[in-house]
Amino acid sequence: MELRLDGKVALVTGSDRGIGRGIAERFAASGADIFVTYHQNKTGAEETAACVEASGRRAAIAQVDVGVEEEVGRLFAQLDEAFGRIDILVNNAGISRRGAIHEIPVESWDLVLRTNLYGPFFCARQAVPRMIAQGNGGRIINISSVHEEACWPNTGAYSVSKGGLRNLTRTLAVELGEHGITANDIAPGMILTPMNSRAIKDAKYLAGAEAQIVLRRAGKPEDVAAMALFLASDAGAYCTGATHYVDGGWMLTQPPV
Repeated sequence: MELRLDGKVALVTGSDRGIGRGIAERFAASGADIFVTYHQNKTGAEETAACVEASGRRAAIAQVDVGVEEEVGRLFAQLDEAFGRIDILVNNAGISRRGAIHEIPVESWDLVLRTNLYGPFFCARQAVPRMIAQGNGGRIINISSVHEEACWPNTGAYSVSKGGLRNLTRTLAVELGEHGITANDIAPGMILTPMNSRAIKDAKYLAGAEAQIVLRRAGKPEDVAAMALFLASDAGAYCTGATHYVDGGWMLTQPPV
């Protein structure tokens, strides 16, 4: 069965590269128009938009820091002007800062939490009233991480932000179900993106990590995009409030990689 998103408008935050770009391109290939956002990488956003348009779909681009509520408000005003509706919100923008809980600078902690947790919160606060007013339901897909469940040293800020995102997703599902709006969480494992630069640059590290993943390979953005497409499509209409692991079975063993 081919999964289609014809006539839908999707906002994908952080779609200038990596997982966000993979989702934007897959959604466009399935019929959706895409609102591309970026924080600093305008060139990457333009490349994503070009791929969307090459699929015959419309694209618009906006710069935003999702951790700043006023900027998110302006983002959705631009969305209204460009497309006049939103059917799918993908909260993908995210960052990480390493450091032990007792050593990480408060500024770094705040930055991670504001981007990874407040960002989806701010975006949902803008998207949900629009979806309700449209009266056709909607989809919220939050890109989390296996770190929402498993914790490793020096990743506290990231793990806390993703654990919070998991429960934000669950709460949205409970509150929005009566409106036909689903909220789901995708938790990728090791995906070969710029955020995982060590795995891309260090062949020995990658080989060691892949040996501990059940499917014996790292994931690609298109692996996450396939799950996002399912959840955004009619096929995923009865799925809500859940975490969907895209990790090659990594969480079955929780290797320290």
